Amino acid sequence: MDKINDSGETERPKWDNKVQYLLTSIGFAVGLGNVWRFPYLCQIYGGGAFLIPYLIALVFEGLPLLYLELAIGQRLRKGSIGAWRSVSPFLGGVGIASMVVSFLVSIFYNTILAWVLWYFFNSFQNPLPWSQCPLNENQTGFNLECEKSTPVNYFWYRKTLDITSDIQTSGSPRWWMVICLASAWCVVFICFIKGIQSMGKAVYVTATFPYLVLTIFLVRATTLPGATDGLVYLFTPDWEILKNPQVWLDAATQIFFSLSVAFGGLIAFSSYNEEKNNCERDAVIVGVINSATSLYASIPIFSIMGFKANNAYNSCVQENILTLTNHFEISDQNITLDNYNSWFEYLSQTHPEDMANVPLLSCDLRTFLDQSASGTGLAFIVFTEAVLEMPGPQVWAILFFIMLFSLGLSSMFGNIEGVLNPIRELNLVPKWIPNEILTAILCLISFLVALIFSLGSGNYWVEVFNSYVGSVPLLIIALFEIVGAIYVHGMKNFSDDIYFMTGKRPNIYWKVCWTFISPVMLMIVLVAYVVLQAQKHPSYPTWNPAYVLFPQTEMKPYPDWVFAIIILLSVLPVISIPLVALYKLICCGISKSSTRADPNPYNNNAFEFESQDQINNRAE
Repeated sequence: MDKINDSGETERPKWDNKVQYLLTSIGFAVGLGNVWRFPYLCQIYGGGAFLIPYLIALVFEGLPLLYLELAIGQRLRKGSIGAWRSVSPFLGGVGIASMVVSFLVSIFYNTILAWVLWYFFNSFQNPLPWSQCPLNENQTGFNLECEKSTPVNYFWYRKTLDITSDIQTSGSPRWWMVICLASAWCVVFICFIKGIQSMGKAVYVTATFPYLVLTIFLVRATTLPGATDGLVYLFTPDWEILKNPQVWLDAATQIFFSLSVAFGGLIAFSSYNEEKNNCERDAVIVGVINSATSLYASIPIFSIMGFKANNAYNSCVQENILTLTNHFEISDQNITLDNYNSWFEYLSQTHPEDMANVPLLSCDLRTFLDQSASGTGLAFIVFTEAVLEMPGPQVWAILFFIMLFSLGLSSMFGNIEGVLNPIRELNLVPKWIPNEILTAILCLISFLVALIFSLGSGNYWVEVFNSYVGSVPLLIIALFEIVGAIYVHGMKNFSDDIYFMTGKRPNIYWKVCWTFISPVMLMIVLVAYVVLQAQKHPSYPTWNPAYVLFPQTEMKPYPDWVFAIIILLSVLPVISIPLVALYKLICCGISKSSTRADPNPYNNNAFEFESQDQINNRAE
């Protein structure tokens, strides 16, 4: 809670040291997307070729926005609402929009941490519960749903989510998910109970531990068989893919969301700095470390994917070896993995007709490497399947899920700060209420709202929130932030503010980005995203054991009422921007109309109205 000084004014809390601030900002920026979204984009968009649009987006869109937010917060020493109201009363809705987005994102983001906790608790079992299918109800064989799919898929969809066949079938709350969700919110509350004082201590662990685990995984993963195939796949560029506009759109959105701009958390964090601080250097440090983390995480991820693809390829070849051995009555052990290709060519030349009739599987390493997955699919399916084939799978599973929890928890700090700070600035609660009580109330409300994600249809709703809350609203908020800082506050005034804080004015690169390049890029990305979304009715993948092509997911269109909620989630967070501006405009109009007559400023007893001649005489 803010302290009261001797003069009765509220003292703003401060970081204990610069390291705390940097670790908190880096922890907020570096999140789950760095581990499971960036590698996926590299995989589907030509490996190393994706780095070109990604780095261009970082330089001309990401860093300028990051610098702008850190500078605004540090100079005005207020949260998102207070800062933008100080810039202009008409921009107060920008801060409210950031607060709403932060709240909506935090409730589904912490649900992912609840899933991580569930897997973490189950990682202590031997064997791991996703390593084999359970028996059916009659104890006469394995569960049919599990046999049709895989043990990993079954544990995720049935044992973890207990998912329904579509979003319209809700089901009841899954008690184990309710417990994990409550645990996740309790951890957030404990870490945030004293505001930046307790959070600043927690980031020493949550922001640094993931790098330790990533390094351990890096060493182990690169020594796995097939790791080289995965790394070659990652760094081999496919230049033709750059002709696809979708690549540039995804690169721009990835760097934008990865840096966590427009949430309001970074503005709040920088407001706790000393006024005289080099925020330009801070922005570059946070931005570069964030992108470097994405690249660093891609190496062990692709090594593990290469290992998994290599195992799948070898299993496929082993099936073909068994088929050829039985068909041609070849002695066992004659055909091996090493000489399979030689035998295949020999038999194709000597027995072409027989070979044409042998039901061989199509085994292509590239095909297995192309099997992409992102988000929960990468974390809870691809990785958990790969870890089963590593020695000591429990250890690697425990480390992996601790790392994911630390990454997510650091990001949650920024989301919660992006809600708590504006609540205080709006005076929505009495000042005498301690910060601990306010934080507890927020966490409790968030937990109750998040119970929708513990239903059988919860995973479908997480996808809805993930796809639409953190997309268009953030782009609109960021666009208004640049317009507010550069065109309302003014480039000259903003430059003077930066000179006051850092001792030097922003160079030509920053000015050109702020005034032209960044807003144009944001507008292009926003328009392109909306156009692409408008061209098709949104659909979602469902897990339906009754589907003809099961275990493939069945794509279903969202019902009309869900589509209405999607539109609401896209519009609701930013509706405050025009509403607040309109309200202030009306208030200004009323104020001007009531003071249209010119009162005499020299009479202290009462307002006296002067004629125009009197005014002119006084002016002379």
